[in-house]
Amino acid sequence: MLILAAILAIFVYGMIAAMLGTILPDLSARFHLTPKQNGAIAFCQALGLIIASLAVGPLIDNEGKKVGMLLGLGLITLALVLLPKSTGYTSIAAYLFLLGIGGGIIVTAANALASDVSPDHRGSTLNLLNLFFGLGGLATPFISANLLSRNAVRLCYLVAGLTFVTLCVNIATAMPQPTGERSFVFSEVGDVLGRPTLWLLALFLFLYVASEVGIWNWLVQHLIAQGIPESRSLNILSLGFALGLLIGRVGVSQVLKSVSSLTVTLAASILMVVTTYLMLRTKDATVAGVLVFLAGVAMAPVFPTTLAIVGDVFPKMTGTAMGIVITSGWIGLAVSSRIIGSIAGGDPKRLKKALLVLPMMAMLMIAVNIALQMAGTAAPK
Repeated sequence: MLILAAILAIFVYGMIAAMLGTILPDLSARFHLTPKQNGAIAFCQALGLIIASLAVGPLIDNEGKKVGMLLGLGLITLALVLLPKSTGYTSIAAYLFLLGIGGGIIVTAANALASDVSPDHRGSTLNLLNLFFGLGGLATPFISANLLSRNAVRLCYLVAGLTFVTLCVNIATAMPQPTGERSFVFSEVGDVLGRPTLWLLALFLFLYVASEVGIWNWLVQHLIAQGIPESRSLNILSLGFALGLLIGRVGVSQVLKSVSSLTVTLAASILMVVTTYLMLRTKDATVAGVLVFLAGVAMAPVFPTTLAIVGDVFPKMTGTAMGIVITSGWIGLAVSSRIIGSIAGGDPKRLKKALLVLPMMAMLMIAVNIALQMAGTAAPK
């Protein structure tokens, strides 16, 4: 039941991670939103993720993961029920901020919960868990394009219903209480914050999330601007990028049993540079779909494997350390979304130029990974 509760929560988060990029074309048409406003909306969601991830670490270390799971799922359900009632730019931004708070809580709580299930194989366990993030990310644009006629209102209510079911499962699931070994102790915060490895891992996830969420939020609009129909663009996001994440995490869970996590993340960073650059150079839907899929495969191991390293390096105050690193990731989301939106301005065709920040971020990831290896960071088994 613990694994089921974590899987459903990560699946829900995958669905809401793909939500903004899926519904933005509909919302932009209905409320005449510009790319710059879309960037600001994405920033509001990122701000919610940042605040939640930073605050929830001490909460789950002291009160247990169940408190975090229930709080996060409850806020996500509320936000998705309210979002269809939006009246314009301001209300959309407010509800996405609330959605971000719920999502930030869920990511930290679910990964911290799964991290404790199999300490000897954290890398494999977290990659297998997070393949359901890819499945959720695949489901949202696929359902929208093929079952709901790209209707944002019906999509929000559907995902709200699935989130409520997940909330009920988590209510019924018995979860371990805090043991005290991993609890938040204020006097020990300096020991955690004073380790350079924490900040290198935080920077690495900052750069990664800036790239990944840039695809979730902007790929569909970029493809539409290249002349690819909206329904085809949504399917490229789901059957391309999200499916690549899913398949990549299935495969890498076995690779991590014999290859160090830092080697895996270095290889992933190199492949990200190549695939994200090439996918921006084509106007052909088929070629774009293949390249976006390969980008998903390349990105697949980075997020869960980085969190596995955090769990291994910080056996005490794990939730706090994980929350700090995840928070840095959401700051990357906020920064990249504002940069992309600002470069694009009011012209969707400029997204092609704006999205070049994605391979640039991946190049910086390579440098940070090398720094982690030089620092002698322990890798999970």
